[in-house]
Amino acid sequence: MGFWDAILGRSKPARPDLDQLFALPSAAVTLEAGAGFTPTGLGSVCFASVEGGAFDRLQADVRDLLDADTERGGVPVEFSRDEYGYTWLLARQPPDDLAALVSDLHAVNTLLQEAGFGPQLLCSLVGFRDPEGRPLALVYLYKRGTFYPFSPLPGRGEKRDNALELQVRGLLGDDLRVEEDLSRWFPVWGAPGMAG
Repeated sequence: MGFWDAILGRSKPARPDLDQLFALPSAAVTLEAGAGFTPTGLGSVCFASVEGGAFDRLQADVRDLLDADTERGGVPVEFSRDEYGYTWLLARQPPDDLAALVSDLHAVNTLLQEAGFGPQLLCSLVGFRDPEGRPLALVYLYKRGTFYPFSPLPGRGEKRDNALELQVRGLLGDDLRVEEDLSRWFPVWGAPGMAG
C-alpha cells in the first residue's frame, strides 16, 4: 500500500487464497455443533464464461478431472447457466465427505486460475441444511478471499434469514476469513448447490 492510499484510507483488496477453502471441513464441525447444520454434499463454482476454444477445452478438462470417479459410482459434474449468463459447475460428494467436495471445488478454481481465467471466477459455495430443512450456503468470494453465509427463507420468495446469517458469522469467525462488509454478502438465489 502506498503513502497516499494510507492517508486517504484506501486499502488493497485481499488477494484470492484458494487454500482458504480447506478450512471448510473444520468450520463445518463448528457449524454443526453451534447451529445444527450439516453438509448436503453439494458445492458449486460460479464463473463468467468466455467464448473461445481455450475456454471450451478448459471446461472439458475440468469435467474429465471431476468425472474420473464416475465408473466407481461417483456422480458426474453438471454445468448450467443462470439468468445473468454466468456458468455454474455443480459437484456432488457424499454428505459425510466434505473434504472430497472441497478438493473438487479447489481443483476447479485452481485450473481456471492457472489457465489465466482467474478474473472470470466469481464465487464457490458449499451447501448445508439443519434438521428442520433450512438451507444455508457458505460462499467464498474469489476476488475478496473471504466467506459469507447465505440463507434463503424456504417458501418466502427472495427473502433471506438475516438473523441466521449473522449467527453463523459469529460462530465461524475463528474458523473462516469472514467478509466484514455486509454489502458484499450477495444473494445467490437458486444457485446450484443450495438444494438437497
